[in-house]
Amino acid sequence: PALLLLLLLLLLPALPAAAPGDFDPYRVLGVGRSSSQADIKKAYKRLAREWHPDKNKDPGAEDKFIQISKAYEILSNEEKRANFDRYGDAGESQGFSQHQHRQFHRFHDGFYFDESFFHFPFNSERRDTSDEKYLLHFSHYINEIVPDSFKKPYLIKITSDWCFSCIHIEPVWKEVAQELEALGAGIGVVHAGYERRLAHHLGAHSTPTLLGLINGKITFFHNAVVRENLRQFVENLLPGNLVEKITDKNYIHFLSDWRKDNKPHVLLFDHMPVVPLLYKLTAFAYRDYLTFGYVYVGLRGTEELSSQYNINVYTPTMMIFKEHIDRPADVVQAREMKKQLIDDFLSQNKFLMVARLTNQRLFQELCPVKKSHRQRKHCVVLLTGEGEKFAEAYEAFLTFAVANTKDTLKFVHIYNERQPEFADALLMDEEKYRGRSAVVILERRNNAGKIAYKALEEAWQGSKEDNFILLDLLDQLRTDPGLLSSETVVADLNDELAPMFLIRWFYSTLDYISDCWDSLFHSNWREMMPLLSLLFSALFILFGTVIVQAFSDSSDTRDSPRSEKEETATKTEKNDVSFSKESNSRIPKKGFVEVTELTDINYTSNLVRLRPGHMNVVLILSNSTKTPLLQKFALEVYTFTGSSSLHFSFLSLDKHREWLEYLLEFAQDAAPIPNQYDKHFLERDYTGYVLALNGHKKYFCLFKPHRSGDEGGTLGSCEDYDASLHAEARGKPSCSPGSRSIKNKLHKLSFWMERLLEGSLQRFYIPSWPALD
Repeated sequence: PALLLLLLLLLLPALPAAAPGDFDPYRVLGVGRSSSQADIKKAYKRLAREWHPDKNKDPGAEDKFIQISKAYEILSNEEKRANFDRYGDAGESQGFSQHQHRQFHRFHDGFYFDESFFHFPFNSERRDTSDEKYLLHFSHYINEIVPDSFKKPYLIKITSDWCFSCIHIEPVWKEVAQELEALGAGIGVVHAGYERRLAHHLGAHSTPTLLGLINGKITFFHNAVVRENLRQFVENLLPGNLVEKITDKNYIHFLSDWRKDNKPHVLLFDHMPVVPLLYKLTAFAYRDYLTFGYVYVGLRGTEELSSQYNINVYTPTMMIFKEHIDRPADVVQAREMKKQLIDDFLSQNKFLMVARLTNQRLFQELCPVKKSHRQRKHCVVLLTGEGEKFAEAYEAFLTFAVANTKDTLKFVHIYNERQPEFADALLMDEEKYRGRSAVVILERRNNAGKIAYKALEEAWQGSKEDNFILLDLLDQLRTDPGLLSSETVVADLNDELAPMFLIRWFYSTLDYISDCWDSLFHSNWREMMPLLSLLFSALFILFGTVIVQAFSDSSDTRDSPRSEKEETATKTEKNDVSFSKESNSRIPKKGFVEVTELTDINYTSNLVRLRPGHMNVVLILSNSTKTPLLQKFALEVYTFTGSSSLHFSFLSLDKHREWLEYLLEFAQDAAPIPNQYDKHFLERDYTGYVLALNGHKKYFCLFKPHRSGDEGGTLGSCEDYDASLHAEARGKPSCSPGSRSIKNKLHKLSFWMERLLEGSLQRFYIPSWPALD
């Protein structure tokens, strides 16, 4: 046996090289092993456009896109590419390398050993295939999972090969994942060996790790991995005020709140003493549209409520109430409430019969922009006031809306005092409508605010004559779309139900304190070191200041007292100095905006190797728009030039269009990828785009140009240009209509810059910075 073992050890180095694995990045991208980085980048861009799931409806498009992204991540990194060329892997596997692992299998194949003899259930080739549909990669997590977490919570598992503990929790994980997914929760799996960047981003330093994600916030699971604990963990992620307990005492008040929150109210009648998790998850998903209540029919004090609406106490019943609380608008009853049944029921009843337009999002959903003549959507808007004076007109309009419900019509109302700009644009402040209600039929033409409309000639009083006139106009509208002869541009609606700043600040503070408390008791010391370092630094500075102040005060007492005039002069001088310091802190240090062109010469220093915490704000322009865009850009960003961490540059679209197209591929919602390079490729206008590039963390934020008045709207008077901001701009800027239109692209850029500094903008991560050819 010893001789046989010695012979095997001698033959092992002479075994043939490992056979290529199932995943070959060269084959996935269709390039050769000697291909340059430029060829690899072009192949990746072509395949990414072809197989992106938003563009390609093939069932396997998402898996193909994941393979393409993974292949590019390997081949675009010279170190990973060298590892793959040498060993057949990208250096991300744990334990034995894939090269050694495949040699081990070839050894078994050559000598007919059964692999089960060694009993390695943790081998990557024996992983449970049920996790494959839940696998996440970095871009998928950032661009899809995080936004989706505002609609449903996610339970995510971080696992790896050669992980004994992962095997032990696998049966429980599989059962809980199937159960929670059926209820409406999201499930994700991250393989730390292949998605090390994502695992590090999530803060997982060991495997297995379980965590929850909701509203973009991560919470770690720290209890025993059993079904009850995991289910309770997901339930605890949800806000506590999603569902209100309803009894005979409060049901009238609950249903009457539709006027206050402008939402339909949903009641679930069930014989379970606690609110089902399915119902809580549903309430979280539809919280922006509906208000939810739960009635435990087995509880004393709900008899009147059950009798009022004729409830079968043995069968779960869901009712939805709108403007009339004495009868439900819709009812569904089933022995077993399923997620699909509830979703279908609620999606058809998301709005009141005559909803009030309280924000721009609601206006866009109820009155969508027309896409074709067959998909015309018209809104009938009642412009009225608050109080008993206007109640009769509103009730008559509501009765008319209930009697004339159609798919192509939406009936809404608006309070003139709360949305004065919208009301003035439609009624043009005519005297006959002042202090009275009015009805306007409108159709949105584009997302920039342009609408076509027609107002009833007389004020709306709700009389039979008013009903006949409105009904006649709606009948004419079906055959003659040109009836809406007037056009105007309306501004975005005010958000009437948005919480006050102090309330938002208070909740943000609570979230921060909760995160620190959780980190203090559950994070390891490596994660706590930055916080502890900051704490000790603050204490050191505080005590150092106190000690210096103490010595300063003792030395001052030894000085001789000064005269009253000297003290007065000193106080005046101090006040002047403090005022100058305070005023200087609010203005930039420079009297001009330093904007440099981003070229291949300074590209590495200004972006690729930019110091941590620094960002480069880049304006996209062309030769024809250079002067007006730079002038407007300087005006918008001037107040932010005092920050030493911000750099300002501009990029020529005529020279570096391909570089910009590559970056915008990672911002799908902002700049969708076309399927291929069509004849309009070079005609796409990206002038006025602004990118905030973080070179160290490899992400960017995107500002899209403001497009108001693009179809005939007025742009206002030409802005005066302050020559003191630019020492180089000596001449008077152009005030031509073209100049005003170009400058208007950067409208509201300063607000975007404020959100950039707050860190509230969406970030688009990229695998690596492309070359600026």
